[in-house]
Amino acid sequence: MKKKFSTKWKRSRQPRKQRKYRHNAPVHIRGKFLNAKLSKELAKKHEIKKLRVRVGDKVKVMRGKFRGKEGKAESVDLGKSRIVITGIEVSKRDGSKSKPPIQASNLIITGLNLDDKRRFKKKAAPKHQLNQTKKEEGMSKEEKLRIQEK
Repeated sequence: MKKKFSTKWKRSRQPRKQRKYRHNAPVHIRGKFLNAKLSKELAKKHEIKKLRVRVGDKVKVMRGKFRGKEGKAESVDLGKSRIVITGIEVSKRDGSKSKPPIQASNLIITGLNLDDKRRFKKKAAPKHQLNQTKKEEGMSKEEKLRIQEK
C-alpha cells in the first residue's frame, strides 16, 4: 500500500484503506467530506441536492442522539470532518458543558449563510443544449415553428 494520496483510487472493502484515503486526502477533497443535504425548499430553489456546510449555516440533526435539534454551524473542522453546532451541548461528569462535534452526513441544511457571493457557481449548460441554441439562432421563425410542431 503506497503512502501518498491517489486520485485514481476508487474503492475498497478494507476499512484500513478507506481510513487511509480519508486521512491522506488533500484539503480540496476533504471539503467534500463535509457535504450535507439541503432541505427540500432550498434544493428546489438552488437546484442543488447537497452542499458543503459552512460556518453560519442553519442545520438540523437527522441522526443520532441529538436528532431533531437545530442550530447554526459554529465551527467546521476539516481535519476531523466534524461540525460543532450552537445549542447542542453535553454535560460532563464534573458539571461543565461541552459541544460535541457531529458528522456532516448526519445533518441537513435548513438555512444558508449567503455572505459569500461565489458560493453558488452558475451551472454550465450541457453541450447538446448549447449546440441546439446555436442552431436555433441561425434559423428563421418558420423553421422553428416546424420543429416545434413535430
